Amino acid sequence: MKATGIVRRIDDLGRVVVPKEIRRTLRIREGDPLEIYVEQGGEIILKKYSPVNELGNFAKEYCDSLFETSGHIALIADREQIVAASGAGKKDFLHQPIGMAVENVMEGRRTETHNDLSEAKQVRLAPVQTEADTPIGVLSQVLTPIIVEGDAIGAVILCTRQPGIRMGDTESKLTETAAGFLSKQMSQ
Repeated sequence: MKATGIVRRIDDLGRVVVPKEIRRTLRIREGDPLEIYVEQGGEIILKKYSPVNELGNFAKEYCDSLFETSGHIALIADREQIVAASGAGKKDFLHQPIGMAVENVMEGRRTETHNDLSEAKQVRLAPVQTEADTPIGVLSQVLTPIIVEGDAIGAVILCTRQPGIRMGDTESKLTETAAGFLSKQMSQ
Protein backbone atom coordinates (compact mmCIF):
# COMPACT_ATOMS: atom_id res chain seq x y z
CA MET A 1 0.00 0.00 0.00
CA LYS A 2 1.28 3.47 -0.89
CA ALA A 3 1.17 6.17 1.79
CA THR A 4 -0.14 9.58 0.68
CA GLY A 5 0.76 11.60 3.76
CA ILE A 6 -2.80 12.94 3.86
CA VAL A 7 -4.76 12.62 7.12
CA ARG A 8 -8.50 13.31 7.35
CA ARG A 9 -10.85 13.26 10.34
CA ILE A 10 -14.23 11.53 10.46
CA ASP A 11 -17.09 14.01 10.98
CA ASP A 12 -20.03 13.54 13.36
CA LEU A 13 -21.98 11.65 10.63
CA GLY A 14 -19.14 9.17 10.03
CA ARG A 15 -18.00 10.74 6.75
CA VAL A 16 -14.46 11.07 5.45
CA VAL A 17 -13.54 13.28 2.50
CA VAL A 18 -11.40 11.62 -0.16
CA PRO A 19 -8.88 14.32 -1.16
CA LYS A 20 -9.36 15.96 -4.55
CA GLU A 21 -5.89 14.92 -5.72
CA ILE A 22 -6.68 11.25 -5.09
CA ARG A 23 -10.13 11.54 -6.71
CA ARG A 24 -8.57 13.15 -9.79
CA THR A 25 -5.76 10.57 -10.03
CA LEU A 26 -8.16 7.63 -9.66
CA ARG A 27 -10.85 9.31 -11.80
CA ILE A 28 -13.44 9.11 -9.03
CA ARG A 29 -16.37 11.41 -9.77
CA GLU A 30 -19.19 12.62 -7.57
CA GLY A 31 -21.77 9.84 -7.32
CA ASP A 32 -19.35 7.03 -8.27
CA PRO A 33 -19.97 3.89 -6.20
CA LEU A 34 -17.17 2.64 -3.96
CA GLU A 35 -16.86 -0.82 -2.38
CA ILE A 36 -15.71 -0.96 1.23
CA TYR A 37 -13.46 -3.79 2.40
CA VAL A 38 -12.10 -4.47 5.87
CA GLU A 39 -8.71 -6.17 6.07
CA GLN A 40 -7.28 -8.03 9.00
CA GLY A 41 -5.43 -5.56 11.14
CA GLY A 42 -8.17 -2.94 10.90
CA GLU A 43 -7.41 -1.52 7.46
CA ILE A 44 -10.35 -0.08 5.55
CA ILE A 45 -10.01 -0.25 1.77
CA LEU A 46 -12.15 1.73 -0.65
CA LYS A 47 -12.29 0.36 -4.19
CA LYS A 48 -14.12 1.76 -7.20
CA TYR A 49 -17.11 -0.46 -7.88
CA SER A 50 -17.65 -1.65 -11.46
CA PRO A 51 -20.92 -3.47 -12.13
CA VAL A 52 -19.64 -4.37 -15.63
CA ASN A 53 -16.54 -5.98 -14.15
CA GLU A 54 -18.80 -8.01 -11.83
CA LEU A 55 -20.10 -9.84 -14.91
CA GLY A 56 -16.64 -11.40 -15.32
CA ASN A 57 -16.89 -14.62 -17.35
CA PHE A 58 -20.32 -13.69 -18.68
CA ALA A 59 -18.88 -10.54 -20.31
CA LYS A 60 -16.03 -12.61 -21.80
CA GLU A 61 -18.48 -15.16 -23.23
CA TYR A 62 -20.63 -12.38 -24.64
CA CYS A 63 -17.55 -10.86 -26.31
CA ASP A 64 -16.69 -14.25 -27.79
CA SER A 65 -20.21 -14.53 -29.18
CA LEU A 66 -20.07 -11.02 -30.68
CA PHE A 67 -16.73 -11.83 -32.32
CA GLU A 68 -18.02 -15.11 -33.75
CA THR A 69 -21.14 -13.40 -35.10
CA SER A 70 -19.53 -10.28 -36.54
CA GLY A 71 -15.95 -11.31 -37.28
CA HIS A 72 -14.77 -8.05 -35.68
CA ILE A 73 -12.78 -7.45 -32.50
CA ALA A 74 -15.35 -7.26 -29.68
CA LEU A 75 -14.73 -5.29 -26.48
CA ILE A 76 -16.70 -4.56 -23.33
CA ALA A 77 -15.57 -1.67 -21.14
CA ASP A 78 -16.53 -0.29 -17.78
CA ARG A 79 -15.93 3.40 -16.95
CA GLU A 80 -12.21 2.79 -16.52
CA GLN A 81 -10.88 -0.01 -18.70
CA ILE A 82 -11.60 -2.77 -21.19
CA VAL A 83 -12.88 -5.68 -19.06
CA ALA A 84 -13.50 -8.27 -21.80
CA ALA A 85 -12.10 -8.72 -25.30
CA SER A 86 -12.32 -11.25 -28.11
CA GLY A 87 -10.76 -11.43 -31.56
CA ALA A 88 -7.40 -10.80 -33.17
CA GLY A 89 -5.18 -8.66 -30.98
CA LYS A 90 -7.42 -8.86 -27.93
CA LYS A 91 -4.33 -8.72 -25.69
CA ASP A 92 -3.66 -5.20 -27.03
CA PHE A 93 -6.97 -4.08 -25.54
CA LEU A 94 -7.74 -6.17 -22.43
CA HIS A 95 -7.32 -4.24 -19.15
CA GLN A 96 -6.18 -1.10 -20.98
CA PRO A 97 -7.63 2.26 -19.86
CA ILE A 98 -10.48 3.48 -22.05
CA GLY A 99 -9.88 6.25 -24.57
CA MET A 100 -11.71 9.49 -25.23
CA ALA A 101 -13.99 7.86 -27.83
CA VAL A 102 -15.45 5.52 -25.21
CA GLU A 103 -15.75 8.30 -22.64
CA ASN A 104 -17.54 10.52 -25.19
CA VAL A 105 -19.99 7.74 -26.09
CA MET A 106 -20.82 7.17 -22.42
CA GLU A 107 -21.24 10.89 -21.74
CA GLY A 108 -23.34 11.38 -24.89
CA ARG A 109 -25.37 8.20 -24.23
CA ARG A 110 -25.54 7.40 -27.95
CA THR A 111 -24.06 4.94 -30.42
CA GLU A 112 -21.20 6.30 -32.54
CA THR A 113 -19.64 4.84 -35.68
CA HIS A 114 -16.19 5.85 -36.93
CA ASN A 115 -15.01 4.63 -40.33
CA ASP A 116 -11.83 5.19 -42.35
CA LEU A 117 -9.88 6.56 -39.41
CA SER A 118 -6.70 8.32 -40.44
CA GLU A 119 -3.60 7.88 -38.29
CA ALA A 120 -4.33 11.16 -36.48
CA LYS A 121 -7.92 10.17 -35.75
CA GLN A 122 -6.86 6.67 -34.65
CA VAL A 123 -5.19 8.14 -31.60
CA ARG A 124 -8.04 10.49 -30.68
CA LEU A 125 -10.80 7.95 -31.32
CA ALA A 126 -9.04 4.81 -30.10
CA PRO A 127 -11.12 2.60 -27.80
CA VAL A 128 -8.16 2.48 -25.42
CA GLN A 129 -6.07 5.33 -24.06
CA THR A 130 -2.93 5.78 -26.14
CA GLU A 131 0.14 7.95 -26.11
CA ALA A 132 -0.35 11.10 -28.19
CA ASP A 133 1.93 9.80 -30.94
CA THR A 134 1.02 6.10 -30.91
CA PRO A 135 -1.97 5.07 -33.06
CA ILE A 136 -3.76 1.93 -31.89
CA GLY A 137 -4.36 0.79 -35.47
CA VAL A 138 -8.17 0.66 -35.33
CA LEU A 139 -9.50 1.72 -38.73
CA SER A 140 -13.26 1.42 -38.08
CA GLN A 141 -15.34 1.02 -34.94
CA VAL A 142 -18.82 1.25 -33.50
CA LEU A 143 -19.37 2.05 -29.81
CA THR A 144 -22.57 1.84 -27.77
CA PRO A 145 -22.97 2.85 -24.11
CA ILE A 146 -24.30 0.43 -21.50
CA ILE A 147 -26.91 2.35 -19.53
CA VAL A 148 -28.31 1.06 -16.25
CA GLU A 149 -30.94 3.05 -14.33
CA GLY A 150 -29.99 6.20 -16.26
CA ASP A 151 -26.25 5.89 -15.63
CA ALA A 152 -23.75 5.10 -18.39
CA ILE A 153 -21.60 2.43 -16.74
CA GLY A 154 -19.69 1.03 -19.71
CA ALA A 155 -19.68 0.39 -23.44
CA VAL A 156 -19.79 -2.34 -26.07
CA ILE A 157 -17.35 -1.90 -28.95
CA LEU A 158 -16.84 -3.63 -32.29
CA CYS A 159 -13.72 -2.59 -34.16
CA THR A 160 -11.40 -3.70 -36.94
CA ARG A 161 -7.80 -3.17 -37.96
CA GLN A 162 -8.45 -4.41 -41.49
CA PRO A 163 -8.42 -1.73 -44.22
CA GLY A 164 -11.54 -1.37 -46.35
CA ILE A 165 -13.92 -2.71 -43.68
CA ARG A 166 -16.67 -0.28 -42.73
CA MET A 167 -18.96 -0.48 -39.74
CA GLY A 168 -22.62 0.01 -40.55
CA ASP A 169 -26.17 -0.58 -39.37
CA THR A 170 -25.63 -4.30 -38.69
CA GLU A 171 -22.70 -3.62 -36.34
CA SER A 172 -24.61 -0.78 -34.68
CA LYS A 173 -27.58 -3.05 -34.03
CA LEU A 174 -25.28 -5.77 -32.66
CA THR A 175 -23.65 -3.40 -30.17
CA GLU A 176 -26.99 -1.85 -29.20
CA THR A 177 -28.50 -5.30 -28.62
CA ALA A 178 -25.47 -6.36 -26.57
CA ALA A 179 -25.54 -3.15 -24.50
CA GLY A 180 -29.27 -3.55 -23.88
CA PHE A 181 -28.86 -7.18 -22.86
CA LEU A 182 -25.96 -6.43 -20.50
CA SER A 183 -27.93 -3.55 -19.03
CA LYS A 184 -30.83 -5.88 -18.23
CA GLN A 185 -28.44 -8.42 -16.67
CA MET A 186 -27.08 -5.76 -14.32
CA SER A 187 -30.53 -4.43 -13.44
CA GLN A 188 -31.65 -7.79 -12.02
